[in-house]
Amino acid sequence: MHRYIPNTESDVKEMLSDIGAKSINDLFVDIPEKIRFSGELNLEPSKSELEVTNILKKLGDENKSLDELVCFLGAGAYDHFVPTTVKHMASRSEFFTAYTPYQPEISQGTLRAIFEYQSLICELTGMDNTNASMYDGQTAVVEAAMMAVASSRKANKILVSKGLNPEARQVLNTYIQFRDIELEEISLVNGATNLDELKEKLSADVAGVIVQSPNFLGVIEDVKKASELVHETKAVLIDYVDPISLGILESPGNLGVDIVCGEAQSLGNGMNFGGPYIGFLASKSKYVRKLPGRVVGQSTDVDGKRAFVLTLQAREQHIRRYKATSNICSNQGLNALMSSIYMVTMGKEGLKEVAYQSMAKAHYAYDKLIASGKYKPAFEGQSFFKEFALIGQEKTSEVNERLLKNNVLGGYDLEKSYDIENGVLLAVTEKRTKDEIDNLVKLMEVK
Repeated sequence: MHRYIPNTESDVKEMLSDIGAKSINDLFVDIPEKIRFSGELNLEPSKSELEVTNILKKLGDENKSLDELVCFLGAGAYDHFVPTTVKHMASRSEFFTAYTPYQPEISQGTLRAIFEYQSLICELTGMDNTNASMYDGQTAVVEAAMMAVASSRKANKILVSKGLNPEARQVLNTYIQFRDIELEEISLVNGATNLDELKEKLSADVAGVIVQSPNFLGVIEDVKKASELVHETKAVLIDYVDPISLGILESPGNLGVDIVCGEAQSLGNGMNFGGPYIGFLASKSKYVRKLPGRVVGQSTDVDGKRAFVLTLQAREQHIRRYKATSNICSNQGLNALMSSIYMVTMGKEGLKEVAYQSMAKAHYAYDKLIASGKYKPAFEGQSFFKEFALIGQEKTSEVNERLLKNNVLGGYDLEKSYDIENGVLLAVTEKRTKDEIDNLVKLMEVK
């Protein structure tokens, strides 16, 4: 018997006999002989479980995790503290599967968890409704753009600020190739969205406008002013936000935003080497029927007891494919659950404290680096939350190599996406200590 394929030689002979084949090679007779591989594959001999474990461990040890490094890298993924309660609660057997139940109303626990998540996201963003979460922030912003177009009778153009995460803009560009949507970017002035250009480009053809605040470069945008401009032409304003920032910044709902989206990794989820992540998408009531995925509502059962139901689910399985939105069903339900547990654990005051500490420590690091004389602000006079952009005197890649040798994960190289020579984007969360920040400044000063 093969170690990993539990068929004995007699099993194989019996199966071949049943289908009328003499050998395994008879199964591939439809493949022309001249392109058919013959001989033995160049594979190493089979290995024992212990040998394979050792090989994989050796490969894994080549990585460096955030348990070994002090992280000042953000750019969309953040090293926030995750209380032990989050993983402990999410590891309970009741939550082992986040798969979409096909008879959802008998899975009251799953529906309740989603309902709690929805309630918390709505309260955080100041929106009226949200869905059961998205794959990630990038796909959330794509769906928001499609909601804006679907809500408009004729307009199909989306204006996108260059302050939106470059990866989100890439994903957006990929999706709209297959949709009747036109994208146009709005430039930046001193790191912020050019509102004069936005005003000029707004027209009856524009269905929606996407801004990010704090934007990718760390600058806090004038979302209220953008909202006033956008609504003059009855377009939809979409705001991509860092949910942690809402602990101390005004909620998008109070700034006139119509649709809010973003990446919720920082709410109780690890950085996970790039995935899985969790996007969120919330809107005002008038757009609820355009929301992709599922919306869980609260009702009562035949005995008058509190119960939860799938209220809306615009999926291909339930309505005509042409009218369906994206098929978001068995998404990152476990990540949404972890976000819910995190928000409940922290509470309003806890979230406020995380946001305040992140901002205070980021401003301390910024002031120290500017005072060193080796760095200057990339965007003079702009307000920022926990990320800020600086311009140094040497290449960011060289600085980051030096930092890594000292077990410090440096900032994002802004030359990659914004052509800012020697530009670096640094993120500081509540986890960083004064000693760690002082050490960063000391290492970055050296040339």
